Amino acid sequence: MMPYTPTQTMSTPRRLAALLASAVLLAHGALAAPMMSPPQNLGVKGRASVLGQLSAGRNAQGLDQDHSYRVLGQHPGAGGTQVVRAAHTYKGLRIFGSDSVVVLDQKQRVVTETASPRRLHLGRGAANRPGARTIAFDTRPRIAAKAAIAAALAHLVPGASHIVAPRAELLIYPVMRDERVPEAQGKAEEELNALDLRETVDRYELAWLVRTRMRLGDQPLYHDTVVSARDGQPIDQWSMLQTATGVGKSQYNGEVPLSTTFTEGTYRMLDPERGKGGTFGAMAITNANNGGSAGKVYTNDTNTWGDGKQFVEGGSTTGPNGQTAAVNAMWGLMNTYDALKNVLGWRSLDGHDTATYIAAHVNRGYDNAYYSDTCRCMFIGDGTYFTSLGSIDVIGHEMGHGVTAATSNLVYTGESGGLNESSSDISGEVVEAYARAGGKGDVIPDEGNDWMLGKEISRNGTPLRFMIKPSRDGSSIDAWSPSLRRLDVHYSSGPNNRMFYFLARGSEADKGSDAYSKYLVKQPAAMSGIGTDKAFRIWFHANTTKFTSSTNYADARAKMLLSAEELYGRGSREAVAVQRAYAAINVGADVDEVADETAGEPEDAASETALSPSTVETD
Repeated sequence: MMPYTPTQTMSTPRRLAALLASAVLLAHGALAAPMMSPPQNLGVKGRASVLGQLSAGRNAQGLDQDHSYRVLGQHPGAGGTQVVRAAHTYKGLRIFGSDSVVVLDQKQRVVTETASPRRLHLGRGAANRPGARTIAFDTRPRIAAKAAIAAALAHLVPGASHIVAPRAELLIYPVMRDERVPEAQGKAEEELNALDLRETVDRYELAWLVRTRMRLGDQPLYHDTVVSARDGQPIDQWSMLQTATGVGKSQYNGEVPLSTTFTEGTYRMLDPERGKGGTFGAMAITNANNGGSAGKVYTNDTNTWGDGKQFVEGGSTTGPNGQTAAVNAMWGLMNTYDALKNVLGWRSLDGHDTATYIAAHVNRGYDNAYYSDTCRCMFIGDGTYFTSLGSIDVIGHEMGHGVTAATSNLVYTGESGGLNESSSDISGEVVEAYARAGGKGDVIPDEGNDWMLGKEISRNGTPLRFMIKPSRDGSSIDAWSPSLRRLDVHYSSGPNNRMFYFLARGSEADKGSDAYSKYLVKQPAAMSGIGTDKAFRIWFHANTTKFTSSTNYADARAKMLLSAEELYGRGSREAVAVQRAYAAINVGADVDEVADETAGEPEDAASETALSPSTVETD
């Protein structure tokens, strides 16, 4: 096995060119992205090999021997590759928000490593800044885990009960601050572009990360709290409730086909064609029966389900009217699975085909739907202000949280939290488009979705979010600004949602149009879109193979551009569109829309016969 030397200078598109080009599919005469590889298990030896290759590169990155890695997970990549997620550790403790995305070839050799730079100022390595106070960082806590949990609970709503026991992890927490790049020193605040600011570590704190998953009455309360391991004071806190605020008669889609199981004279909402293992052995829909737990898998005497009508509060959740919410959920789950598998080769939420489930009728009149990290499943309410929250885009959204949790695991606060939410909004729109076109084929169609999240569940027709012009909801913003990270993640997602719309469908030059952006100053004034299919492939590739847990808007732009170049070539129309779409939301500069005529396949793909070890990229 070749030693891993992170000092090579080969560009990212070139490094992966041979692997990706070997899996490229030609569709309608145009270059298409490669499908995901079949899932593989690294095993103990494979993990040890990867960790050994990564550790061998510490000196070249300016890190001392106290720095190491911890494998968090693995999932399929494209073109025969596998992707490993590895946390950065220092003296055995995980560094929060600091991790590496490692792409392996078929021989389990490291091809690329995308690394967060948040660890660089710990220890005695050359990467540490002169005069840093972190050389002798003390990793011994002064308060115990039990005291940290008590401190976290003291800052939460009293009277709540635990769904699962609280957990506390001792780690190193980088406290971040923004630093202007030299070229932006004289700019006014309102003139700043996302690339004018650089996140840097202000200091490191030894801390306990306390995870609480609780319920107060019918309301789930999921929080992560960072508590100082020195004095027990809270450092940070954020909500972890990732919400979307046979034949079945669906409430929103008419009669739809359902995949069910027939055993012992009873039909069950257990899909034998999608997923394996998991809680119920296959994809399933359960009946929470107006409670807070998932309940049992739906059953019926016949294989005709639902009446297509909104659930009548106080009625039976098992009769035809109660079954409609289950029909909504099963149809949404089937289409989410099929879109990911048929278009990308991605199986279920985690890429390993592990079955998930959706619990319908959670609580009573509950106006929410959410993805739970305790069960890797989804809960949907019947609604009071809303109608049943099982519309196709809401289900695609929540299941999108499962994909992100299994891959980039974007921290659910600040800019990374907004990108997490945006990724789910993108998933919801893509699944809606795929389902409306019949749920077949290997391409995401350009028509079928409405670019508005949750319009169908609104009793007055007002959606939860507008992707073309997010500010129409009164809380989101249309472009990046320094205040973005202070917004709720459901609103800081707005600019990236708009970026994705521009990337897929293009913009308008008319200043009165919702699709107009004042930041597009190059030619043509109205940028060209590349279609929803290509836009989604680029986004999915970036999220699964490049984003780290702390990726922000500026880093997302850089990784999206790399993804476009890997999939479609440097200077390609797709790569130019990524730059323009991000420029349209004040992330990076605009460029003229003149693609390289020689572009169209990954750089030097045909002549690349062997892969050299790679440069480490940092966020």
